[in-house]
Amino acid sequence: MKVVALAGGVGGAKLADGLARVLKPAELTIIVNTGDDFSHFGLRICPDLDTVCYTLAGMANPQTGWGRKDETWNVMEHLREIGAPTWFNLGDRDLATHLERTRRLAQGERLSEITRQFCDLWGIQCSVMPMSDDQMETWVETMEAGWIPFQEYFVLHRCELKVKGFEFRGREKARPAPGVMDAIQKADSIIVCPSNPWVSITPIVEVPGIMEEITRSDAIRIAVSPIIQGKTIKGPAAKMYAEMGIQPSATTVARHYSSWIHGFVMDVLDQQERDDVMRLGVEVLLTDTIMTDVEKRVELAQAVLEFSEKLSREIVKS
Repeated sequence: MKVVALAGGVGGAKLADGLARVLKPAELTIIVNTGDDFSHFGLRICPDLDTVCYTLAGMANPQTGWGRKDETWNVMEHLREIGAPTWFNLGDRDLATHLERTRRLAQGERLSEITRQFCDLWGIQCSVMPMSDDQMETWVETMEAGWIPFQEYFVLHRCELKVKGFEFRGREKARPAPGVMDAIQKADSIIVCPSNPWVSITPIVEVPGIMEEITRSDAIRIAVSPIIQGKTIKGPAAKMYAEMGIQPSATTVARHYSSWIHGFVMDVLDQQERDDVMRLGVEVLLTDTIMTDVEKRVELAQAVLEFSEKLSREIVKS
């Protein structure tokens, strides 16, 4: 089975890791959101890409889900001492990644090439690709501050500002990274990880050509809900829905994707919403989606893959 996973954030990274533990390396391609990318201290920071890669490599901080484990903070401490802007924490080991990425980008290398080399060095065997080598930045429209870059909303303002909408700047000039379209064309299953629909998944499918290729493919398309009982395990997705006047729920997430998915995976705690999702014309899998440890990641990955195979058999029969 050839699988493409769309991912961003901690939840997306966890399921991506589960899939990587179940599938053979050649069977899995992970396409990662880069709309969160930004420049800080002259360095190109790729939060989602690094979170996914660190998680797959077993290097992620187990407490936060992002950043490096066993991290030290000497540089940040000295930056604070001299009055530098320290609203975005960069650990010493993490800084090494950003320094080398920025150096290579300045030499004309593509982000996808650099990511592949990092994965080789870190022992990641499946394919991990940025959605694009071009800069396409997510901006958030807020009630209090107008339009601001996503990382300022997310980290500097700690998601406290009220959200009105989103914009993906540079979209018109962005192109899918090398290998992205080919992976989608060859996929038997496309899995939307439990990532923020607004700022982790939408930027990926907004890259010109990607959504068209997804809907044109014969792959079984499944989304996993990041919202359980109206809340998210991590991140502001539920808050974003509520502030835009949309009731946050698993059903709401299913509706977000319903025009292009075949199946939807939701937590057993939301089983009362199953019929509502089914009425959207989407098949439902109820299972435990809370990934508290590696075993739970693997269990969810296996459940999603079995669901995909089941839907594939049913579509062939019909």
